Amino acid sequence: MDVHETAPAPLGIAVQEVDRWFGEHVTDAVPPLSYDRVTGGHSCLTYIATDADGTRFVLRRPPVGALLATAHDVTREARIMAALADTDVPLPRVLGVCDDPEVTGAHFYVMSHVDGLVVRDAADADQLLPSPAARRRAGYALVDALAALHAIDIDTVGLGTLARREGYLDRQLRRWSAQWDACGLGDLGGITKLHDWLVANRPADSAPRIVHGDYRLGNALLGPDGELHAILDWELCTLGDPLADVAYLLRTWSATDARTGGEQLPSALDGFASADELAARYAERSGQPVGQLDYWLAFTAWRAAGILAGVYRRYADGKMGDPPDDLPSFLVEVEARVQQGREFAHLG
Repeated sequence: MDVHETAPAPLGIAVQEVDRWFGEHVTDAVPPLSYDRVTGGHSCLTYIATDADGTRFVLRRPPVGALLATAHDVTREARIMAALADTDVPLPRVLGVCDDPEVTGAHFYVMSHVDGLVVRDAADADQLLPSPAARRRAGYALVDALAALHAIDIDTVGLGTLARREGYLDRQLRRWSAQWDACGLGDLGGITKLHDWLVANRPADSAPRIVHGDYRLGNALLGPDGELHAILDWELCTLGDPLADVAYLLRTWSATDARTGGEQLPSALDGFASADELAARYAERSGQPVGQLDYWLAFTAWRAAGILAGVYRRYADGKMGDPPDDLPSFLVEVEARVQQGREFAHLG
């Protein structure tokens, strides 16, 4: 019996067709391959693809089923990563892009597998980064890479047309408002008042820079010494205000997770730099002021609520496979992020 051909196919992967594509488009890949779902992410479907020689690759494709317009554009994500390949920002190498949905039902891309540690919670940090010195190095390495990203000339790397150079904030407010409306959660947590405040108090446009969009510790691959090996998940990358990235990192750095009863994030452990220290480090390395952070902190909390609402809806609609057992708790966290944004905006 050919186990490879008869085993149940992973969600969103037509095994034989994708194997054939690997053999034709990814240098040195030796079919057949096995596909193991990467857990922890809630946006695109991500798989470790291991070929017959034991070489590992990473494949990313959108969730299955109908999607919101412009969401989960993995070919765009691959283009961004390829453009940044020769910069000071560490990230995996793009090895191939499939823009033929006939292969497995959607576009996908393949990138190199980078060894590293993913630190998602305090338990991870305690086990994987036991040295306070390694934790401090990890935080500063994240900030230094962010400053390096924001220093890149968008035209030099060919990303000047990634998005319009003006109106970043207005586009973000429209996009995530539309996602929220599509999720059907109404005025959960009082999000309408927060959105109205963000619209009324939006700052003027800044010079456009490359903005990662989901820049946090959980999207980094680290060495045990705290060295930064790669930044992952470029799906939300665009041109915009760099303070959006800074605020997102700082907000997620020392927040608590309502889904787990307020469990602290790994940055609360001894050794990690404080949010204020990270802000000062960014200002020093980038040469840019970090004023107006309260606005951007409120904005990133509001946007995070919209993103998590979309995750909840995709799981509830069966587009991401079997939902997690704690799916109802996602709504608890959505509401908590709305409240966090209201606090940053001083709305109570």
